[in-house]
Amino acid sequence: MVKRVLIIQGHPAEQSLCEALAKAYEQGAQESGHTVRLLTVRDLKFDPVLHEGYKVIQPLEADLILAQNEIKSADHIVIIFPAWWGGMPALLKGFIDRVFLPGFAFKYHQGSPWWDKLLKGKSAHLIVTMDTPPWYFRVFYRDAGINQMRRTILQYCGVDPVKVTRIGRVKDTTDAWRNAWLSKIKVFGRNA
Repeated sequence: MVKRVLIIQGHPAEQSLCEALAKAYEQGAQESGHTVRLLTVRDLKFDPVLHEGYKVIQPLEADLILAQNEIKSADHIVIIFPAWWGGMPALLKGFIDRVFLPGFAFKYHQGSPWWDKLLKGKSAHLIVTMDTPPWYFRVFYRDAGINQMRRTILQYCGVDPVKVTRIGRVKDTTDAWRNAWLSKIKVFGRNA
């Protein structure tokens, strides 16, 4: 089945493993005939600070309107980011804060603790790089940033299932290790 795939690359540096992984996933998905859109957060023009919380929704910049449209039309969302201090980079968090808004990603019920999940029908794949060994991140840090993205952002908004791929220990890598991961991610793209 051909899908519309949106890849969100959340590493702020141009030269990064996350950047290479995003391109490998994109290539694999295109080879299988999927329609693919790649959004690199560092290239978007927007203020990452949610100045008034959700009390006052600040006007969205053109790039954020584009991102919302891409999210709406996607069947499958791939988010690639490094785990820094157990979570995502600040720029990616600012992107999430500004894009996944009430009325777009979820809707509160007035006078009730319940909400509508407005992004139902979509699946996701988180690809997270880390310098911590992945088993240690899972056991001792309890997948902190991964759970934030999977449970309290994506699943909260209705995106389910959410697959997770942990890649580590990045700082001790060789070219062969990196190439092996790029090949695996390309296969994930083919099977989106």
